[in-house]
Amino acid sequence: MPDRPAAGRAGQAAKTAKAGKTQASGKTRARGDRPADRAAVRANARGDGPGGASARVDVRKTYKLFIGGAFPRSESGRSYPAAGPDGAVLAHVAMASRKDARDAVVAARKAVAGWAGATAYNRGQVLYRVAELLQGRAAQFTAESVANEGVPRAEAERAVTEAIDRWVWYAGWPDKVAQVTGSANAVAGPYFNFSVPEPTGVVAVLAPAAPGLLGLVSVLAPVIATGNTAVVVASETVPLPAVTLAEVLATSDVPPGVVNILTGRTAELAPVLAAHMDVNAIDLTGAAAADRAGLARLAAGNVKRVHAADDDWAAPPGPERMLAFLEIKTVWHPIGI
Repeated sequence: MPDRPAAGRAGQAAKTAKAGKTQASGKTRARGDRPADRAAVRANARGDGPGGASARVDVRKTYKLFIGGAFPRSESGRSYPAAGPDGAVLAHVAMASRKDARDAVVAARKAVAGWAGATAYNRGQVLYRVAELLQGRAAQFTAESVANEGVPRAEAERAVTEAIDRWVWYAGWPDKVAQVTGSANAVAGPYFNFSVPEPTGVVAVLAPAAPGLLGLVSVLAPVIATGNTAVVVASETVPLPAVTLAEVLATSDVPPGVVNILTGRTAELAPVLAAHMDVNAIDLTGAAAADRAGLARLAAGNVKRVHAADDDWAAPPGPERMLAFLEIKTVWHPIGI
């Protein structure tokens, strides 16, 4: 009998110790759930915390091409490092070959009928959806601009914001461009005579190096807003905005093949597209001034439309780039029949 109180006291002590451990464990979990502690965990995962750089190795991306709505590797298997102004490697991107350029043209040609045949209102809706997705990735585009172009963060943020606003501006044009460029013409005779704009077809676009996303949007959006399809050669030195834009387009409502993006050497890809017989027009904005005359001569082989302009990207946009890739069809119809 005397042993029972002792056993009871021992059991009570054990329960008290267990409760204390449970309470301490609860406090530990509470501390681990605090924002400061979660931030510390993320810092350790990145290698910025007490664990040091050995805690984790960054996952480096190898970006692929964007052709026909898919992300194939370069046919040649080549890639090259995308680096910042300080030489630090940011990612690896595919180096497109001549065959990749031809495959992109095939994909763009396949998409022409559906995209040009869509209603203008629908094209505007699709483009506006792209702007929504661009807005969601604004922070990523800004960070890549700072790293790849070496511009101050405030300047990068301003350029990305302007690029998104510019895309929205072009998204409002598809159902208005016919009223601006078309007309009902007065003719001598019993006829109705109408001038109606139509897309040129497949347009090759050489994207400028700066200012990153803003320059890319300024040359691409007017091409597809009017019903053309595009094969874009991204800037060789600043490819990150283009490859990230490809990821945006892949998750948007833009039909496969409407926009195809190639990364690699502009000097290697531009002549292929300029001479390609199934490319209807080419924008030489991203080509070196010394190379434009030679590319224009190659483009003459199938009477391509050639556009080259060193725009002030900070200036408000105008309709000139849309008009550069439109054909005007004139229709005669007898009156009274």
